[in-house]
Amino acid sequence: MKTKTKNMTIKELFQIAIKQKASDLHLVADMPPILRIDGNIAPIKGLDIVIDNTVLTKMVNSILDAEQKKKFKEECGLDMGYSLDGKSRFRINIHHERGNVGLVARVIKDQIPTLEELELGKNVSDILNAHQGLILVTGPTGCGKSSTLAAMINHINTNRNTNIITLEDPIEFLFQSKKSIIIQRQLGSDMVSFQKGLKHVLRQDPDVIMVGEMRDLETIASVVTLAETGHLVLATLHTYSASQTIDRIIDIFPSHQQNQIRMQLSMIMKAIISQKLIPRSPKGRIATREVLINNAAVANLIRENKINLIKTTIETSSKQGMISHDQDLRRLYQQKLITKEVAQTYISDPSLL
Repeated sequence: MKTKTKNMTIKELFQIAIKQKASDLHLVADMPPILRIDGNIAPIKGLDIVIDNTVLTKMVNSILDAEQKKKFKEECGLDMGYSLDGKSRFRINIHHERGNVGLVARVIKDQIPTLEELELGKNVSDILNAHQGLILVTGPTGCGKSSTLAAMINHINTNRNTNIITLEDPIEFLFQSKKSIIIQRQLGSDMVSFQKGLKHVLRQDPDVIMVGEMRDLETIASVVTLAETGHLVLATLHTYSASQTIDRIIDIFPSHQQNQIRMQLSMIMKAIISQKLIPRSPKGRIATREVLINNAAVANLIRENKINLIKTTIETSSKQGMISHDQDLRRLYQQKLITKEVAQTYISDPSLL
């Protein structure tokens, strides 16, 4: 029988999550603290406690300032960044469930990964030499989009003299300016909304703009306009493939504007990197990616609304740096980085194995 405790602090739970190399910490009223490690969730081993709503509420309040407490009370939800002793960082969501408080904390790695560490090939570093256009990193929640985006921004920061402005909710990785200037702006404290942040960003003389997430029509429209006006824009979207990403962007616009947005996308799109994390052999997780690089054939398919043919174009354009999810899964299997069972679970054409 687990016992309730009033002595454990939320900072101690954060430290345990870091020590055990968890990606997330879940706190739910009347349950033990839960960690997600290598994609699997389970109670913290050796910690025989249950946290009731009273204790959990106190834990949550201990990391909130007055303004955050007010916002959480008014909106019944809050996204925020949190730094543990000025070192380790977390992306935190606080919410209500059945009248209780709940918390999910994503552990953000101390070091910004490099393109090489994430196994992003030379084709991706070449894409980042572009001076204008749109690069999208897509995938489901928890697939490593933020890490990929951070590695790309840091690559530009290390190799180019530019002014980089990021718009985030919340700020995750902290960048140090190298060859570039990096200005990081956080939703809520530095801007009212992504739309308004993007509206005024041109007055800040940017070369590269990073948008944490394209959430709505207004934000997407602003991103497209910025990419058209001589800026390199990097952003994320919760989609599973390059073709679905293009469809999602087009479909969010009213029908009378969709031909126009197809034309714009065909001209400004530089690349779409769609990724997911899958079980690695013998343990851990590894990213499988689909990479679409816009060329004359892809641009023509977008203009003519033949998005369903993009997958075939990716599969036949490996010499131009493109790769499909199925091709990448086959590569990972051939290199013994994933098991055959894992490959079969995620691949759409098992005959490739």
